Formats: sequence, C-alpha cells, structure tokens
Amino acid sequence: MTAIPAERPVRPFSVTHGEVLRISTPMTLAFLSTPLTGLIATGVIGQLHDEAATGGVALASVVFDVIFVTFNFLRGATTAFTAQAMGAGDRSEEQRMLAAALSIALVAGLVLLVFQAPLGALGLTLMGSEGRVDDMAKTYFHWRIWSAPFVLFNFVAFGWVLGRGNSFAGLVLQILLNGLNAGLSLAFVSGLGWGIEGVAMATLIAEAATALAGLWLIITGTQKGAWRLPDRAALKRSFLVNGDMMIRTFALLIGLSFFTRQSGALGLQPLAANTILLHYYFFGVGFLDGVATAAEQLAGRSVGARYRPAFDQTVRLTTLWGFVFAFVIAAAFAATGGMVIGWMSPSAAVTDLAHTFLPYVVALPVVSTLAFQMDGIYIGATWSRQMRNLMLISLAVYFAAWALLQPMLGNHGLWIALLIFQSARSIAFRLMLPRLVERTFA
Repeated sequence: MTAIPAERPVRPFSVTHGEVLRISTPMTLAFLSTPLTGLIATGVIGQLHDEAATGGVALASVVFDVIFVTFNFLRGATTAFTAQAMGAGDRSEEQRMLAAALSIALVAGLVLLVFQAPLGALGLTLMGSEGRVDDMAKTYFHWRIWSAPFVLFNFVAFGWVLGRGNSFAGLVLQILLNGLNAGLSLAFVSGLGWGIEGVAMATLIAEAATALAGLWLIITGTQKGAWRLPDRAALKRSFLVNGDMMIRTFALLIGLSFFTRQSGALGLQPLAANTILLHYYFFGVGFLDGVATAAEQLAGRSVGARYRPAFDQTVRLTTLWGFVFAFVIAAAFAATGGMVIGWMSPSAAVTDLAHTFLPYVVALPVVSTLAFQMDGIYIGATWSRQMRNLMLISLAVYFAAWALLQPMLGNHGLWIALLIFQSARSIAFRLMLPRLVERTFA
C-alpha cells in the first residue's frame, strides 16, 4: 500500500464538479470509441451472414482480451505513478517511473511475439474453439498478434498523459486508434472483401500509427534533463504494483472470458447473442470508465500531495457522477437495444435471444457503478495489494453463483452470476475504503 513520506510537504488543491467533468468527459468520449469499434467490427462480420465467423472473432477476441488487457496494468500503474509525482511536484520521479514502464512494455511485447504460437493454441483450446469457428479464430489471431508491442507501448503512453491530467491528449490518442481501426475495418472487409483478415489487419495498422503518435507526445512533453534510468528501487516498486494489478486485471478478464466460454457451451446462437449484448454493454460503460479515470488521476494526485480533503472530495464527486451516468446508460440501453440488436445480429434466432436477455444489460451499469469508481480510486492510490485480494474474492463469489444458477436457469443463470460478480466488487471495495484512507493519510 502507498506510504506517504513524512518529509514530503502538503500541497493543497481543490477538487470540484468542473474538475471531475474536465477529466471524465473527454475520457468518456475516448472510451466510447473503443467499444464502438468493436460494435462496427462485429457488425461488419455480421454482414457476412456467417455465424461461424461471428463466433470465431468473438472467441479470438477474448484470447486477446486476456493477453493484452492483462497488461493493462501498465496503463493504470503509469497513471497512478505519474499523478502521484505530479501531486508531489517531482518531475524526475515522474520520468523515472515512465522509463520503468516503457522498459517493461518493450520486453513484454517482444516475449508475446516470440511465444505467439503456443499462446494462440492454448488460448483457443481453453475457449473450446472447434470446427469452422476454430478456423476463423486462428486466422484472426495470426494477423492481430503482431500488434502486441504497439499495444503495450500505447498502454504506457496513454497512462502517462492521463496521469498528467491531459485528458485531451488521451482523447486524441483513442480517437486516432479507434477511428483508424473502424475505418480500415469497413474498407478492408466491406470494400476489399478481405473478411476476418481485414478486421485483424485494420487493428494492427491502427495500433502502430497510434504508437508513433504516443512516442511524439512523450518526446515533446518530457524534459531531457529530468530523465533518469529506472534504478533498482523504481523497478522494484513498478514490478510490485504492476504485478498486483496484473493479477487483478487477469482475474477480471477470467470472469468475462468465462462468461463468453460458458455462452459457447450453451450453443452457437447463445454465444452470438451474448457477444452482441456484451459489445453493447462495453460501449455504454465508457461513461463509467470516464469517471473512473477522473478518480484515478485525482486520487493519485491527492496521495502525492498528501492532502486528504481533496481525496475525500474525489470519492464523493466521482460517486455522484458515476451514478448519474449509470442511470443515463441504463435508460439508453432500454430505449435503443432493439435497434442495435437488429443491426448486429446475423440471424432472426439470435435476434430473439438477444432481446430476451437485454434486461440484464440494462441493469449492469447500475450495479457496476461503484466497481468502476472504486477501481479508479484504488489504482490512483496504488492500493494494488488490496485491489488484487478483493478482486480474487469477488471472482470466487462469481464462480459460486454460476455453479449454482446456470444449471438451474441456463443463460439466465449465467447473466445473473455476472450481475452478482459486479455487485460483489462494488461492495467489497467500498467496505475496505475507510480503513485504507486512514492508513494512507495517517
């Protein structure tokens, strides 16, 4: 857990509604663009009217979620370290931790390329991929894996600009990444007829172009004289926090990947229906991600500045805006779900199934609000060990609920277990909060 050095001076600052919205609004737009790209990709594949193609991309995408998003700790930890250094007014520490994160990203990206064959085979086997679905999934994996070094670099660059509170730069990076991805997917698949290969190649090109833009931001936004090679202490701190966050992220992805895998076990049509609904859900929760980003930056800055009033106000305001956005999202899901399902669905049977389970997607943002907000608070404060442990407990609750409910209720039981998973995260993280605040600001 973060320990505030006694000799560091207190640096007061104010946290207002305007400050929360200044960070969260651009980030909401940025995060909305990511699942929008997924919606477009799914829609493009859906226009092929091939359920095997839809299922193959879904399964391979889950493997990439596990591989890449497991490394999303690089973004969160970089945001936290940067925000804390900003709060303390320590530019050298900021760039020392940035150098450590870049080193980890470079090595990890190269390792993923070297071991791409066994990773792909293991991932698709665990997802239960077989037949034509397996062929489609392997094709998608073969092309997209080459984006690995660029993806990890982008995590660090994105985390750094967010930690500095430069939400506009973060928005530009995300719009560039997702705009290129969506545009090239449409051009390669609908225009050139490249099928699944076209979707994967579009992602690879977009990640590479965004990495170049991120590199330019880092070069122009840092001080040459403030660069320091990551020393042993910086690397140790980075590895400890990143390791905890990696386990936490991996646990979260296991939960979501398990949901997709169990959807596939119920049949090809439930898999397609649940995939459509999850893409729609991830589009909507961009609003919650925006609030979580504001919580990360402001909580981290408060810890670095040793100023508890700002931290307490961050918790209050991000809770308020989190629930405001959650109810807006739920209402939007209820109003537009039928239209979106109709556009994305490859068949009438899948459309009917998706309509049946839409109410669960309407409920998810509300029960997930505190989970997203508390993620931001814990990441910003670098309470990584507690975050890791609470996530593992929540995952165990999820598996217990699934084991009880899915045999009795089928796909309904699977969705209810997912709701319980998000609720467990919300409750556990919030209950632990007061004790951690007292220890950090003692």
